Amino acid sequence: MAEKPQPVQVLYCPVCSLPVEYCEFGPDFEKCKPWLIKNAPELYPDLLKEASEREAEKVSEQLQSVGISAGRGNDTLPSGETSSSKHEEVKRLPGGKIKKKDKQEVIIEKVVRNKRKCITIVKGLDLFGVKLGDASKKLGKKFATGASVVKGPTEKEQIDVQGDISYDIVEFITYTWPDVPETAIYFIEDGKKVSAA
Repeated sequence: MAEKPQPVQVLYCPVCSLPVEYCEFGPDFEKCKPWLIKNAPELYPDLLKEASEREAEKVSEQLQSVGISAGRGNDTLPSGETSSSKHEEVKRLPGGKIKKKDKQEVIIEKVVRNKRKCITIVKGLDLFGVKLGDASKKLGKKFATGASVVKGPTEKEQIDVQGDISYDIVEFITYTWPDVPETAIYFIEDGKKVSAA
């Protein structure tokens, strides 16, 4: 008689709750690495090499810092603080992607629809602390058009203003909100970003 096949024992990572073979594709492989080195070194032999290289680098850095810090005193403490604060600033999105901080800039884009109608799109005012609802009301009153806050294709809110007011709007923005410098305002013309200043 043929032997009954035995069920496969799957080892799961307690950090990301994926099978160990798929940890590298999980949300944060860096957090899984210490556990994998201890419990599943045969699946990731490269991690053992990396870990031993890192340990060697740490030891050499400690030796160098001991030699340097003896002459200067407590200079190593502030550098350690800055490196940990830089590490805390990085935010991770699902899938392990790093979230970049948005640049503080206002982008003005003119979109033509139905061959004659224009819409001026204003993006990035909220990065300067401007409430978009109030800004759309002021823009609508100033230019006597319809203006509304909508979510753009990148899921960020933007202001849509009816009509072609792209060049008049720069003066209005810098006058109404002095926190927004003219050097931070850009136009998108023919797919290229052009400074308004």
